[in-house]
Formats: sequence, C-alpha cells, structure tokens
Amino acid sequence: MRRVAVTGIGAVTPIGTGAKDLWAGVLANRSAVREIDRFDPSPFPSRIAAQVDDFRPADHLDAKRARRLDRFSQLSVASARMAVEDAGLAAPMSTPERVGVWIGSALGGVAFGEEQHAAYVAGGVRAVAPTLATAVFGGAGASNVSIDLGIRGPAVGNANSCASGTMAIGQAFHAVRSGIVDVALAGGAEAPLAPLTFGAFAMIRVLSQRNDDPATASRPFDVDRDGFVMGEGAAVLVLEAWEAAGARGARILGEVVGFGASTDAYHLTAPLPSGEAAAAAVSSALADAGLAATDIGYVNAHASSTQLNEVAEARALHLALGAGAAQVPTSGTKGLYGHALGASGAIEAAITLMALRDGVLPGTCNLDRLDPEVDLNVLSEPMTATPDLALSTSFGFGGMNAALILRRA
Repeated sequence: MRRVAVTGIGAVTPIGTGAKDLWAGVLANRSAVREIDRFDPSPFPSRIAAQVDDFRPADHLDAKRARRLDRFSQLSVASARMAVEDAGLAAPMSTPERVGVWIGSALGGVAFGEEQHAAYVAGGVRAVAPTLATAVFGGAGASNVSIDLGIRGPAVGNANSCASGTMAIGQAFHAVRSGIVDVALAGGAEAPLAPLTFGAFAMIRVLSQRNDDPATASRPFDVDRDGFVMGEGAAVLVLEAWEAAGARGARILGEVVGFGASTDAYHLTAPLPSGEAAAAAVSSALADAGLAATDIGYVNAHASSTQLNEVAEARALHLALGAGAAQVPTSGTKGLYGHALGASGAIEAAITLMALRDGVLPGTCNLDRLDPEVDLNVLSEPMTATPDLALSTSFGFGGMNAALILRRA
C-alpha cells in the first residue's frame, strides 16, 4: 500500500475561487449567504442561498468549450484545471492511462435539465439545447474533466447525495494507494440553484427560512438553527503516490490516510438518531488508516445547520472518538458558504488540508449559542493549533455517511 499525497487544490466557492482565495474566505469568517437573484424565489418559504457570483466560465475555459458545458460541468472542469495547475502538473498528462478522475454530485445536471424543459414548453423541441442528453447524467462532470485534460484512466461519477464529494476522494485515495492509478483528480461539484431544483428542497422544509437576515441563516451547531442554506460550487484535489510526488519535487499539501463509509438504512431525509451508522463510517476510516480515535486532533464536521443533523453527528463523534470527543477542536464551516450538497465534502476536505498546513483551525460562523445537546468543543472563531491528524465528515440524504482522515504534511 502506497502513501497518498495531496499536491493540488482547485475550487470555485461563494467565498473564493482557487485555493488561496478559498482559504482567505475561511479566515475572514464571514457568510456569503444572501437573497437569491438567480431566479424569482418568492413562491418558496426559503428565499436565500450562497451563490457564486464571480465565476466566469470564459476565465477558465475557451469560449466554445464553455458554451457546450452546463454549469455543473463548467464548475467541475474549472476546478480540475486549477487543481492541476496548483499541483504543477502538465496537461495532458505524460501517462494518461495512469491517471483517474472521481467527481461526486448529488444532482449533476438536473438544473440544466429544468432550464431546457422550460425551453421545450415555451418553444417546442427545436428550442432545446442539443447538449441536453450529455449534460444531465451524473457522470458528465468526470467525463468532461477527462476529455478536457486528456485523462484515460477511470472516470467515475457518483451521486451519493451530500456525501458524494467525500466518497469521490475516498475512492480515489484507495485507487492511488493500491496502485490502480498513480494520480487522481477527485472532488465534487454542484449547481442546484434553479427554481424547481431549489424549490424541491424548500417545499420539504429542510432549508432555513431566515429570509430577513440571510448572513446569519446558516448556523451550524447553534441552538437557533432552522435548516440548511443551499449553496453551489466545486472543489477538486490532486492525489498522487507519495514517492512519485516527492521525486518530481512536488509541493505536498497534506496526506490522505483513511476513508470509511456506511449507510443508516433508516430514512431518506432524517439521520439515524443514535448516530451509530455515522460512527461506523468514522471508525472504518480510522481502521483504514491504522489509527486510534485518540490520534484525531481536529474535526471538520458535516454540520449542515439542521435541527436533526448536529445532534446525531455529536452522538456519532462520541461513539467513534470515545471519551475525548468533547475536547477535540471541531468546526462547521457551512456557515460561510452554505451547503453545496455533493460538493460540500470536497470543499471541506480542501479547507481541512489548508488548516493543517497553516496551523489555523477554522471558526464556526454564526455560532452564538451552542446547542446544549451538542457536547463538543465547537470553535466559534479561528484558532491557532497544529494537530497532525484531522477528520472530515459528510452525511447525506438516504443515510449516506462518509469520513476522511487527513494528515499534516
């Protein structure tokens, strides 16, 4: 089994594009959530989101390519390109058959499909974009990244709800570690801000209705949280076999050392209240890394800002990490950029790696009063610390649970 280094980060998020600006947005500890202006949200009880307002596809892709891709694939390709550049890799790769792509997304190109359905209703079949069929399937992100960068190894798309990005990184990590590929581009992308796609979540009342004060609406672990805030974005990591990365003189940002996954088998939208299945994912990641629970020095929690998640997650962390769970510094960073569904885990893995690298643990934006049912050491402001090992968790609809263990370089 080979060690697996992280050598590049690419990201498009509401708080910053590129690794440097994403990290600056984390340190600023200010929410990017505001009233939606992408479409008219007035029919819905929730009218706020974390939009990426400064993403211009032409800044990252040639004009023809940008026009042929929907927003989900644009975000995937742009983040992958930035990650490859950050890693100092050449594109196309010198051995493309030894490189793979893993991109997770809860919804893929569904929002684009919604847009094209409206065009069909208004103008008939001739009004529909000819790229519809190749845009809406879940593997479009991974496929377009492989085409764009000339990658010929596995190209895998998963749709494991809000755990998708973490699942993608974990599966890519195992592929590099076992020698299936030497390099992997792994992460998540999500572009869900379209009326019906957004409204589907609003109608089941899982979204915050703090419309009068959007900047405080996403409040992980806070006693007054009332639902998650939908966001959009993408993040991609470059994973490489450690020795090969060192041989080419790569800057190593951190190391992936463990991955675990499980399923609640309980409910499509509510987590298993006991946290047992989520704890099993964390314990599996620790076993995969050959580590003890006491080795974890920081947790970047899923912390979606829903009433049910944070309590179940706290129970899961106590089950998995034991008596010391209440002392481990923990933060929930979705207060900054909302919940980008399948992209969230990838964004949070990137943030966790940069936190370990720089010795600064993120705060939890909008945490005014910790929920008394959450017995965790939740940071409200960024804190200087240099743990060697961190846990990043992701939990999603359908009871999907995933956990990564990351090590400081």
